Amino acid sequence: EALQDFEQELKSGSVSKDFVASRGEYLCGRLLAQYLQAEFIDPKDYITFDAAGRIDAVSYSKLGEALRDETKLYVIPGFYGADSKGQIKTFSRGGSDISGAIAARAIHAEVYENWTDVSGLLMADPRIVNNPRPMDEVSYREIRELSYMGASVFHDEAIEPVRSAGIPINIRNTNNPDDKGTLIVRELSPGPYSIAGIAGKRNFTMFSLEKSLMNKERGFGRRLLGIFETHGISFEHCPSGIDTISVVVSGEELGDKIEAVREDIQRMLQPDRMEISTDLSLIAIVGEGMIHQVGAAAQVFIALRDAKANVRIIDQGSSELNIIVGVQNSDYERAIQSLYDSFVNFTAPAFTKPG
Repeated sequence: EALQDFEQELKSGSVSKDFVASRGEYLCGRLLAQYLQAEFIDPKDYITFDAAGRIDAVSYSKLGEALRDETKLYVIPGFYGADSKGQIKTFSRGGSDISGAIAARAIHAEVYENWTDVSGLLMADPRIVNNPRPMDEVSYREIRELSYMGASVFHDEAIEPVRSAGIPINIRNTNNPDDKGTLIVRELSPGPYSIAGIAGKRNFTMFSLEKSLMNKERGFGRRLLGIFETHGISFEHCPSGIDTISVVVSGEELGDKIEAVREDIQRMLQPDRMEISTDLSLIAIVGEGMIHQVGAAAQVFIALRDAKANVRIIDQGSSELNIIVGVQNSDYERAIQSLYDSFVNFTAPAFTKPG
């Protein structure tokens, strides 16, 4: 009957693409609720977005009230909610993780268990490192950094609802339920490694400018970045010196605009010298434990030396949570393997927080 209703709605042409995309989750949820003799909860009635497209805070209290009976079993489809006008709105890809996080926060859960097809998150890309170790425990901050650098980890937006409430996430394997998986937490426990993981992306381009007395020329950096903004290109990193500045951008975003950007920089900023380096890879070594490990940076560069990888970019965030290096694409896999061997395949004292 529900499928027939959906067919008529489709034929009428009166439904949105988001509505159509949500029906798979909706119908599966209806079936599962009936099979388990559980109460079906339609997220469109409880999970709402504000005008800016963010989850409305009232969603947590509304959904929490609907789930208040702890003796009952509930089934909630993932992936969608409703906009401020009550129309179906879907999340981005991986949105069922977000729905689960919202439900966990709504009921003030002790832990949000996310059951998937892997036994937790890995410390490196298994396509590069053979059989990398799983992360037993990782912090919200570390996950965000690894996700930003391209690691296939937990959906970034799914962390926020539970992170702000301090609810840990346990990623578990449906096919191997006895595996403990990965626990994502606010505060790390002592562990054997100073890093959480290593992640990277290929194909970046770096524009390197040199101009005498650049530091005296007010607005130089703003105008440089403004050129990229005008061409619809966001920048990844922007290391600078007294007379030098570099802008690193994704090759995918840059596309075929490299010559147009070069001409605009030359015309508007008139640098003494400009060099454009393509085919670069960025690698992030991420870990809160690095703050407390003397010589962590030296360990990174020794590993890169051993891999015979020439370092083109060095960038460390003010939080000291990560070290980012840039190498040639041809050195990328070799560099990641050497870094993994240096930080993980070793015998060393466990990382412990001071005090």
